[in-house]
Amino acid sequence: MVAPFANPVDLSDDERAAAHMAASILLDYPDADRRTAYPAVASAIASLPAPIADAFAAFLREVAPLAPTALEAHFTATFDLKRKCSPYLSYYSAGDTRRRGMALVRFIEAYRAAGWEVDADELPDYLPMVLEFSARSDSPIALELLAAHRDGIEVLRVALEGLGSPYAHVVRAVTLSLPEIDEQTLQHYRKLITEGPPAETVGLTFLGALKPFAPRGAASEEISA
Repeated sequence: MVAPFANPVDLSDDERAAAHMAASILLDYPDADRRTAYPAVASAIASLPAPIADAFAAFLREVAPLAPTALEAHFTATFDLKRKCSPYLSYYSAGDTRRRGMALVRFIEAYRAAGWEVDADELPDYLPMVLEFSARSDSPIALELLAAHRDGIEVLRVALEGLGSPYAHVVRAVTLSLPEIDEQTLQHYRKLITEGPPAETVGLTFLGALKPFAPRGAASEEISA
């Protein structure tokens, strides 16, 4: 049974940027530096529309009683060890195949087309990094990246909800900030739900809906999650 999709929330550009920056922080590994930013996130989300603000607040409320080591352990057990909980967007379209490298190149091309450079310490399809890019960039390319991998984001949401993970609230907030899901993406989502990310390259559409991007001059910004 396909999990229902919530109706998207109408957001201004500034509100979407605030939501994506909050999600970028909360979906990253919860080390001491990230956790110190949680109070600022709580303040920033207070002015967002209720469905999104409530989702973020639910996450913060659920993790507040957890010891730092417990939250870190939950993050690792969830995002590192669960196949349908990967925080790397191209994994849902390319899986563990040799062609995933080409998908990652497309992400790098997308950043550079918007005048950004990727921090070499993290893969360019890392969801918190893409969300930070969306929050800090005025380029429409950021939303194109998210839209092109919407099926994977929805699979991640459903998987986290199935685990009862507090991180499900954050991913739900992200989906509420994106346009309504279209029929093609819905079909891809259904296939991912039943089959999981691809394991073979035969017949694989490994780039999903992500188009090639041409560089736009010299990269002037660096982004890191």
